[in-house]
Amino acid sequence: MSYLRDWQTLLSHWKKDVIAGLTVGIVALPLALGFAITTGAPASAGLTTAIIAGFLAALFGGSNYQVSGPTGAMTVVLVPIVASYGVSALPALGIAAGLIIIAISAFRLGTYIDRVPLAVMEGFTLGIALIIAIQQIPLIFDVPKAEGSHTVSVALATLRRALDEPVHWSSIGLAFATLALKRLWPRLKKLLHIPFHIPASALAVVIVSLSAYFANVDVTRIDNLPRTLSLNFEFSFPDMPVVHFIYAAIVIAALGAIESLLSARVADGLAHREIDHDQPRHQPNKELFGQGLATIASVSVGGLPATGAIARTSVNVHAGARTRLAAMIHSLFLLFVVLFLAPVISYIPTAVLAGVLLGTSLRIANPRSFREALQSTGPQRLVYCATALAVLFIDLIWGVVIGLAINYIAQKTERKTR
Repeated sequence: MSYLRDWQTLLSHWKKDVIAGLTVGIVALPLALGFAITTGAPASAGLTTAIIAGFLAALFGGSNYQVSGPTGAMTVVLVPIVASYGVSALPALGIAAGLIIIAISAFRLGTYIDRVPLAVMEGFTLGIALIIAIQQIPLIFDVPKAEGSHTVSVALATLRRALDEPVHWSSIGLAFATLALKRLWPRLKKLLHIPFHIPASALAVVIVSLSAYFANVDVTRIDNLPRTLSLNFEFSFPDMPVVHFIYAAIVIAALGAIESLLSARVADGLAHREIDHDQPRHQPNKELFGQGLATIASVSVGGLPATGAIARTSVNVHAGARTRLAAMIHSLFLLFVVLFLAPVISYIPTAVLAGVLLGTSLRIANPRSFREALQSTGPQRLVYCATALAVLFIDLIWGVVIGLAINYIAQKTERKTR
């Protein structure tokens, strides 16, 4: 693997990469905290993941633009695992999943994963977006999450519980104020003729959190965010059947591989349009090696399994990134936050993070992509909808399997009718 050649160009566009890295770091901060809390892990686990996995995946991966860390897609897999076996199950599962991803890379299977049909990938992405949105119900209503491991049934039970109790209007208000400001900021920026870039997520978190603090709003806050990056290795085999362990590790690995390569494909398309048509494309097997290594390192020191993050990677390209240095700067910025700004960050209401994640789900499942998918051919619409519904109501891997099966049948039928 030609790492030396990649690293030799690391400082070739350092000014643009530093700006892009800081921009992504600001966007990544509330997402890392929010995804960790949604998973059922401490908020600090999200920062650890973004710092450790983000840096190593950038250093050893196969994309110049990929930004890695905790993601909404991974929470979909981790939430039922943590609900059933606790956070202590994640190190062993993460190490096993990381080794599987590295094995996929070694056998050069990343090229085949990279060829998953577009309709399946878009349906997969829509399903993830829907799950991210309904996972925020406990944070929006400021109530404990209901017991269970299936996302939809847990969300419905949590909603029933929230409506049976006195409604926390302040928490709901903060969540939707954050979402509204995040969505409206691009228009307000244009209306106010603001010449410099301020990330919408960061602005919404700062304004709404400060408003809640000075108004002394009684809501749940992050709290207890450590001021050091604890790198303690605590490993124990989880108390779960071996078959369940193997299946969970395969699901985590498959998701890590699929989402990372999907994100890298999106980054290539953006770079091709916005930077230079001759920009080198990602190397799928090399990218998987970096992601596997990053996940092993992350879970070994208290973080979560990581993948490439589509939203943050897109921000990275839009902000002017040219090399993998930008993603590394993003991780170093988050390390600075942990070391020096943890007491300030701990005052952020968890409902504000829910608002940010709702905005992220809307961005992933944007109406334009939805309309384009529904305007495609009948078989492709079927693949898209079936994949999304299977992801939502069954799980991520079965969603992809069902989508691929329907796509294969549709293509075979189409050939016969010609």
